[in-house]
Amino acid sequence: MAEQVRDPHRISGFSKFDKAQRRQWLLEHFLPEYGEDDFAFFEAGSPDLQEVLDNFSENTVANFPLPFGVAPNFIINGKTYAVPMVIEESSVVAAASSSAKYWSTRGGFHAEVIASEKLGQLHFRWSGRPERRAALFREVEDRLQEATADITARMEKRGGGVRRMQWKHFPQVDPQCYQLLVSFGTGDSMGANFINTVLETYAAELERWAEESAALSDDERELEIIMAILSNHTPNCAVKAWVSCPIEDMNIPGSGVDAADFVRRFEMAVAIAREDPYRAVTHNKGIMNGIDAVVLATGNDFRAVEAAAHAFAAAGGQYASLSRCRVTDKVFHFELTLPLALGTVGGLTRLHPLADLSLNLLERPDAEELMCIAAATGLAQNFAALRSLVTTGIQQGHMKMHLQNILSSLQASPPERRQTVSFFEGRTISHHGVRQYLDKLREGKVK
Repeated sequence: MAEQVRDPHRISGFSKFDKAQRRQWLLEHFLPEYGEDDFAFFEAGSPDLQEVLDNFSENTVANFPLPFGVAPNFIINGKTYAVPMVIEESSVVAAASSSAKYWSTRGGFHAEVIASEKLGQLHFRWSGRPERRAALFREVEDRLQEATADITARMEKRGGGVRRMQWKHFPQVDPQCYQLLVSFGTGDSMGANFINTVLETYAAELERWAEESAALSDDERELEIIMAILSNHTPNCAVKAWVSCPIEDMNIPGSGVDAADFVRRFEMAVAIAREDPYRAVTHNKGIMNGIDAVVLATGNDFRAVEAAAHAFAAAGGQYASLSRCRVTDKVFHFELTLPLALGTVGGLTRLHPLADLSLNLLERPDAEELMCIAAATGLAQNFAALRSLVTTGIQQGHMKMHLQNILSSLQASPPERRQTVSFFEGRTISHHGVRQYLDKLREGKVK
């Protein structure tokens, strides 16, 4: 048997190291060109804050800062907001702000929550016949509700709790594969921990039912729990946002396109995204630029929101745009419908200081109001992107914002930044062009 050679890049017990030890091990084995200061540079100024951040995750070695921006002038359902946005992509906050300002003089954004139902699933194998489910389901339901009465009592006082459950059969997986699909109301919390706790309690009680119920024959007592988990597919936790305006008021200053032509081109651009998945993916990514930024800023789970949104976009059998546009009686109407499972209590919403600040900035909205704010921000982002695409093109605004990133990568000084920005006003921006201009500026060839 060949002697095993120890790989110095592998380690056992890394999670037991303190932060300094984890950093040192990485520096020795993977990052020899770096030093301790490269990690420590990103430490929070407050030790108390740093401890809070470290406890959010495992094996932490540093913080990863992201810009926290604000998009002002959002009028949503008649109320004015300054919307917090956490995102690193150039031009997103600027585009949302521009769109918010545009619609602030045209009636603002409107939004309504269609439904706020969350789902959870308990999967199990059961030896009984499928046709026996109807006769046994009431007993099962009563036992499960009784077993979780203490867990659900507090949520029920807040207007939530278990809404209903359904016993489903999945013979395409296995002849003995079954599922309890459970509907929940979770009030102002996202509810993941509540849902999973209820489901796992159901699992234990279902096993007891299989052992104890007098209604079961001996050949119906075999039951195996496979898994219990919430579903991030939340089609019944959905919100709609929209704007509308007479076509004659849809002027876009500086675009060179009149209002009627702009609306015609805009409507066609949305129709393309409804029919072409290649365009729809990029179209919806733009929507999620706005929504994810709000979700992150308020301490919610953007991965769950993304997964639910894209599943919703494909619900018709083909991936399509989440937004729609129509013109009726010379009135432009643009709307967005998507699932948004958000919370304003629990999770990081209070633990992360900036998430708490964000919710204070929004004047402590409940979960449904936050759903409306996020959806309106996504629609604003979508409008801004399409407005650019069908008029001046997307690169003009994007590269203007990206210019600052280029200047940072080239280590431009503040005076160099000001002069370069002034030079490229109205000119095409590229990394190569900016580098050439900076080289000339630094060589004294530009006055």
